[in-house]
Amino acid sequence: MGRPFCGYAQLMRLGAVAYIVPDYDAGIAFFTALGWTLAEDIDQGRKRWVTVTDGHLRLVLARAEGQTQKAAIGAQFAGRVGLFMMSRDFATDAARIRAAGGVFEEEPRRESYGTVAVWRDPWGTRWDLIEPAEPTD
Repeated sequence: MGRPFCGYAQLMRLGAVAYIVPDYDAGIAFFTALGWTLAEDIDQGRKRWVTVTDGHLRLVLARAEGQTQKAAIGAQFAGRVGLFMMSRDFATDAARIRAAGGVFEEEPRRESYGTVAVWRDPWGTRWDLIEPAEPTD
């Protein structure tokens, strides 16, 4: 049998995830306040191609159009936590999230995998903020 998997070069990988927002500029303001980088903002006529990145993940900010998409804002994962933000400094990152308009649903708690708390972004989408017990890349 061949050699074991040893890197991304052998796999397709997810390049970006669409994230529905009510307004491009509000999405840009929120994510850049978290320390993310605006990677692209290209006017395409009736819409813009806007991406933000934390250096690993790229989100395509998709402005909601029509009632179905507008209803999905804040409910993109049907009320579940659907996004998991990793942290090396929980307290600093939690403060940054609050300053950007995020709201924590609970106090941080210790789990076997690290410190975690559920928070909502300004549009209601639920996230986990996790500081792993063991450092990871």
